[in-house]
Amino acid sequence: MLLIYLIIINLIGFIVMGVDKRRARKQKWRIPESRIWFIAIIGGAPGAMIAMNYFRHKTKHTSFRVFLPLLVFVHIGLFVWYEFFLS
Repeated sequence: MLLIYLIIINLIGFIVMGVDKRRARKQKWRIPESRIWFIAIIGGAPGAMIAMNYFRHKTKHTSFRVFLPLLVFVHIGLFVWYEFFLS
């Protein structure tokens, strides 16, 4: 069940970053960074980080360049801990 959740939330993170990049190019209303961070914090950090590099979006923001990869490592650690110690 956890794996299905993580797949879905990471797809959402990837899509949200892509949509925000498209809106930025067209100078339309943008997705708030707080919403992107919320999705990343609840498990979508790997998807958002892959999208950041794929779309070259938010790569100049220090907060995204530094804390998003850090959050990915935290999520991987939590997943491994959960799988080995709680399953």
